[in-house]
Amino acid sequence: MADAPEAPEGKKKSSFLKYVILVVLLLLLGGGGYFAYLKFFAAKPPAAEATAEGQPAAEEKKAEEQHPKAEEKKAEGGHGEAKGGHGEGKGKEAPSNLVALPAFVVNLADPNARRYLKIVLNVEVTGNPELLEANQAKIRDALLMLLSTKTSQDLSTLEGKILLRKEIVDRLNQAIGQAKVARVYFTDFVIQ
Repeated sequence: MADAPEAPEGKKKSSFLKYVILVVLLLLLGGGGYFAYLKFFAAKPPAAEATAEGQPAAEEKKAEEQHPKAEEKKAEGGHGEAKGGHGEGKGKEAPSNLVALPAFVVNLADPNARRYLKIVLNVEVTGNPELLEANQAKIRDALLMLLSTKTSQDLSTLEGKILLRKEIVDRLNQAIGQAKVARVYFTDFVIQ
């Protein structure tokens, strides 16, 4: 009869050991899953992508050098305004450069609802593109002030977007102190 009480005590030890092993295995699986997520699925920061993909970027640059862009071909002659063609007799303008600005996310001025605008811009600058980079704080401030005064109804129509483009060009030229911004292109425009 003395052996009967020892049997449940042995089962308690074995069931406790099973729970410990189960917890350790779950922790290992969770850690492995987290590592796999970070390694394969999580977005890499832009700096890490540039270093990790250094060779493909170099190959793309070589390909671009070998195959000139359509804009460059247009500037060499043909049907463009830059050299020869229809716009030859008029005054020659400085070459233009596209500068990508970082994304802007602002609260819109809708009185009855909380709405947001996410906008990404490319700016066409005549002359030196470093002028925009040197005045980055002024530019962001001017655009944030302008965009936060707009309502979703102002921006929902085509006319509203065209008007916004003109206002952005004016504000950018005011911010840099020179009329160097020719056009603005929306590469991302989301109202939520």
